Amino acid sequence: MNILAIETSCDETGIALLRVTGGLRAPRFEVIENLVASQIPIHRPFGGVVPNLAKREHLKNLPILFERLKKALRAEHHALKPDLIAVTVGPGLEPALWTGIGFAKELAKEYKVPLVGANHLEGHLYSFLLPSRSSKAYASALLPKKIFPAVALIVSGGHTILLRMESFVKWRRLGETRDDAAGEAFDKVARLLDLPYPGGPEIEKLAARGNSFAITFPRPMLDQKNYDFSFSGLKTSVLYYLRDAKLAKQKVNKADVAAGFEQAVVDVLVAKTRRAAQECAAESILLCGGVAANKHLRRALARTAGLIGCNFFVPDFKYNLDNAAMIGAAGYMAHLRKKRYPLRANGTLDV
Repeated sequence: MNILAIETSCDETGIALLRVTGGLRAPRFEVIENLVASQIPIHRPFGGVVPNLAKREHLKNLPILFERLKKALRAEHHALKPDLIAVTVGPGLEPALWTGIGFAKELAKEYKVPLVGANHLEGHLYSFLLPSRSSKAYASALLPKKIFPAVALIVSGGHTILLRMESFVKWRRLGETRDDAAGEAFDKVARLLDLPYPGGPEIEKLAARGNSFAITFPRPMLDQKNYDFSFSGLKTSVLYYLRDAKLAKQKVNKADVAAGFEQAVVDVLVAKTRRAAQECAAESILLCGGVAANKHLRRALARTAGLIGCNFFVPDFKYNLDNAAMIGAAGYMAHLRKKRYPLRANGTLDV
């Protein structure tokens, strides 16, 4: 099956073409093209994503990316012949989501193929199945046979969720953030440190020059037996530290602040995930979402998985951030399991 996928949930415009085999039991994904247009320079002056600006840029970028896709296929003497079109319907910014849905509807009409709605969070969840740098096609064919049960950590700007997965199509929620998501906390602390948007990569770069243990910030909910998270208090602790230092006219080492904050977030995410994996007798730990691009978190969770005897899976960096290839994977799985998401924008859609 050839799947044409469209992603416009936030500030990345994405179009991808995937070739898929294997069904629900052993899905194999080959990414033919995965095109992304970033809007970071447009939103950076505002310190975050402006929904109507994002909508405008998606409307401009979608036709451009689609022409690039067809041109790339023509260069290889192929015509675009999708069997299915998948489009993100949520969660995300609703003005942005509607642009992708409208564009996908026109394409489905033009190519006379089925159109399915895809859940953005399920896209992140399945992204570890996409080809890695070491395997340009059918990465999922190289996975161990025993993946499940697995514990999946979805960690992004809008979500921090722990799931227990029984299979590719069956899971239940163990816990989630009660306030700020981890990625949201990264962005807010970046603003406190006068770092540009997006804050996560900037915090990571600054933290690499600091001492993770020079400043001890709290590890929220670490001693609680549930699997929930809370990062609002941690952000406030950074705010108070900077305020008190200013009042005392003390010089602040911003690199140490960034490193201490990053270490606190990673410690909580890893500790909760480790306990969940042990108590669920998990065979694997899956890490996905935009914050999964953080190298410190990737290394720490990989090391922890090895210590407790779990397989560890994380997508290539290019699939951590919003992209249409993961939406193609989510759309394929939803299509096969007959999961019908309404073709309308749902900003609060859950996993």
